Amino acid sequence: MADISRNSDPAHPDGAQTGTQTGTQAEPRFYVVAVGASAGGLDALERFFRAVPAQSGAAYVVIQHLSPDHKSMMANLLSRHTRMSVVTVEDGMTIEPNRVHLIPPASIMSVSHGQLRLSPKNPRGLSLPIDLFFTALARDFGKYAIGVVLSGTGSDGTRGAVAINDAGGLLLAQEPESAKFDGMPRSVIATGLVDAILPPEQLGPRVLDHIRQAPRPRIRPQGESASVDRESALEETLHLLHHQGGINFREYKPATVMRRIERRMQVRHMPDLEQYARLLDGDRTELNALRRELLIPVTSFFRDPTSFDILAETAIEAIVKDRGENQPIRVWVPGSSTGEEAYSVAILFAEAFERARRWPPLKIFSTDVEQHNVDFGSAGVFSEAITTEVSPERLEHWFYKRGNHFVVKNEIRQSIVFARHNLLEDPPFTRMDLVSCRNLLIYFRTEAQARALRRLQYALAPGGFLFLGSSESLAGLQTDFTAVNSRHKIYRILRHLALPLDASGGGLTRRMEAPTMTQRLQPGRRLGAAASIEAGQAALLRSYSPTTLMLNANQELLHVFGDVGHYLRIPEGAMTLELAKLLPPTLAPVAQALLHKTARGTEPNRSDVLQLQLPDGAHQRLRLVARSIDVEQGERHLLLSFEPEPPASAHPGQGDTRDGIETMDMHHETSERVENLERELAVTRESLQATIEELETANEELQATNEELMASNEELQSSNEELQSVNEELYTVNAENQEKIEILNRLNADLDTMARAAAIATIFVDANLLLTRFTPEATALFKIRDGDLGRPIDDFTNLLDYPEFIGELRRTVETGNMLQRELRAANGRIYLTRVLPYAVRGKAPSGAVATFVDITLLRNAERLQAVLDSLPEHVAVLDGDGRITMVNRAWRRFTEANGDPGDALTGVGCDYLDVCDLDVGADDAYARRARQGLQAVMSGRSESFSMKYPCHSPDEERWFLMHASPIQHPAGGVIVSHVDISEWHAQQQASEASPH
Repeated sequence: MADISRNSDPAHPDGAQTGTQTGTQAEPRFYVVAVGASAGGLDALERFFRAVPAQSGAAYVVIQHLSPDHKSMMANLLSRHTRMSVVTVEDGMTIEPNRVHLIPPASIMSVSHGQLRLSPKNPRGLSLPIDLFFTALARDFGKYAIGVVLSGTGSDGTRGAVAINDAGGLLLAQEPESAKFDGMPRSVIATGLVDAILPPEQLGPRVLDHIRQAPRPRIRPQGESASVDRESALEETLHLLHHQGGINFREYKPATVMRRIERRMQVRHMPDLEQYARLLDGDRTELNALRRELLIPVTSFFRDPTSFDILAETAIEAIVKDRGENQPIRVWVPGSSTGEEAYSVAILFAEAFERARRWPPLKIFSTDVEQHNVDFGSAGVFSEAITTEVSPERLEHWFYKRGNHFVVKNEIRQSIVFARHNLLEDPPFTRMDLVSCRNLLIYFRTEAQARALRRLQYALAPGGFLFLGSSESLAGLQTDFTAVNSRHKIYRILRHLALPLDASGGGLTRRMEAPTMTQRLQPGRRLGAAASIEAGQAALLRSYSPTTLMLNANQELLHVFGDVGHYLRIPEGAMTLELAKLLPPTLAPVAQALLHKTARGTEPNRSDVLQLQLPDGAHQRLRLVARSIDVEQGERHLLLSFEPEPPASAHPGQGDTRDGIETMDMHHETSERVENLERELAVTRESLQATIEELETANEELQATNEELMASNEELQSSNEELQSVNEELYTVNAENQEKIEILNRLNADLDTMARAAAIATIFVDANLLLTRFTPEATALFKIRDGDLGRPIDDFTNLLDYPEFIGELRRTVETGNMLQRELRAANGRIYLTRVLPYAVRGKAPSGAVATFVDITLLRNAERLQAVLDSLPEHVAVLDGDGRITMVNRAWRRFTEANGDPGDALTGVGCDYLDVCDLDVGADDAYARRARQGLQAVMSGRSESFSMKYPCHSPDEERWFLMHASPIQHPAGGVIVSHVDISEWHAQQQASEASPH
């Protein structure tokens, strides 16, 4: 029977630990979303985080298969797709909401008390970091854990996902069709526990919906009426589960069952239990999902290894020691889930056989109430996750690798029989040397635990061993067992139980099916006339017809008429319907002979009077009667009746034909049958001998071939594991490199665009002065083309008057010093040349970069300024709006000497027309003439303007001649000069005043 909502600590099946502090049950205040990804996971992660807001209130942890030999760029890549902070985990880091935590390379990560813990990754063994973290997260955060499985190969994350589901968390998987590698998503989906299967961009909103919008189930309504409704809804839910799957969950602890129901209600957004019960009644898919929730297969190989070691040293060693070569060993493992526990016990027995050098027959019965688990276990195929549970030596000895899975070898598999069995309702097995029932009883109510323990006690042979879970006990059966190791719950039976079955069920009596919902809602329906007649016929048949068995052509039991409890015996071992094994030894051969003869003909046959000892010690005289039944277009059936013979009846002789039924002479029939069988046996022996000889020859050839293939297969498996691991790591590195290449391409395009916009001639050379790159402007100075990349720079002619250029390039590469100089080129231009070392950060120079900035215009402007400064006149250059753009030295000296020392009013940038108004007054005739003249020149109405005006100082009289001419340039402008003519004006006045 599968475990139900099994927790990490089986001592507390009624509640998973959801706190983040040691020894507390305090709930954390935020959810933790663990995202597992492997090959192809980068694209899925980017799509996932693009859909997650920065303030979701949850913490995110990304677990990947990263190469230990390469620095991961995942933090940089993911930060481009989310506004949350992205950090690489350090040991002891506290999980914080609204932050993305990345696993570092070469590390295994877990979580404990809300802190992330790192440990070194085993460089040789197979590591499953997603499984490990999922399991630790489920243990630490309980129902606040959310697991997301994205693209990847293999099955990492599957076992951890089961742990998250078991703790009550949410489990999501990427849609396999949208994944680049669908191994991991398909593996976790195959468990049947995934709550949603969506593309990566829809998984983020689904997480937010679970965190923010999912209504809290109102499962504890107040008031008497609400309580009645709730109890009715719960009973309806349990009835539906019982009717659908045949499992009565009323036998299980209510808190455990209710917790799993609450989880499904939250996933389906059901506000109360009544609505959820109505949903179950009409939705078979949800009913199956709830049933899977209640039957979570939480198990593993050698769970609690120390206990299994003690079991091997005590119980198994004792059983093997007491058994002879041909004495069988019988073991029962009820509630084995997917079979890991049964295989673990089988391996321990096989190892004990090898140590003892004896191999007695071993038969292990592995049973579970869930057929899916039985089918899974019988296949014997397990994911690579078992490498964390089974030692490498046992993996190599008892398993073989097939793809990403491990398969149990046939020598172990053939010793185990898998079957569906309900411990609480079906009859138990018998005469078992060992019964291993671990971590199952803790999920039953007290009454059910006691009933199950009685069945386990009945199943044990005298001196048999019982192996329980660490939190289970014998309860009221302490006096019937002795403790072999009480700490590890290993007991040996002292007193055998004669009758384990309780009055409510068991034996050959089957319980009536519970009524359906419609029947319970409509009780008291009266039987019709046809039903009454049928009931009467059934009563007459029970009273007057002999007890009869209906068999098929293979003599297998199909139906029973009457009470056959006196005539049938249930044998040890696996259940069978073969009649020869169900009848007592005194009746079996007679019944077989009768049925064999009847099957060949059409007439019924009767046996002689037989003597049968009943279970109570009394003897009964009876006859067996065999009849055949022919059904149109159907298989022929046989009837075997048990007719009691009164004590006073005479012994009929051969040929007696009472009731038209001939009494068969058993001696004659037996002799004839033996002769036929002996002839057939002789022919079969000859054919078998020839076949054996051929098989021996073929077997020797196959044996040699098989040994060679096994050696080759082991080598290939080892190589394949290494290649698979390397391939996943390389794929992750490649995805990061591809993303980085795109970033570098964008940066390269930015640099090219910036170089074209700057229009600066630039060349790049490597350490050997080979041309590696250049800008289009460089072709005006060097005779180079695109095809010249990789050639030495001194192969190209240039227009520079710079013979030392190549030498300075080489010195820059060698010394790492920058050089700068100004030089002329043959095209008449002047260039500012800079030679800088080219080096990657933290490394020595590996080349040089030379830039050539055209400064011809700058030097021409400087020369023009020098020309103007050499003139004694006051000169200013105006733009088209009359603003001063340039003045000479004489202008600046005059303004400093005449009240404007800082050129604040008459310097560059001032409006010259405003300067005229300031100097002479807006109503002066000279000012009006100067303004009008300048405006005429600037507008083009006049080619020039000249005016003589006074500009007296306190010490002397001064006269100036102002002249303005337009600048012949597309930008326009005016050049204004003021010439001091005071001396000339004084001479002119003196000449005019003197008589001629």
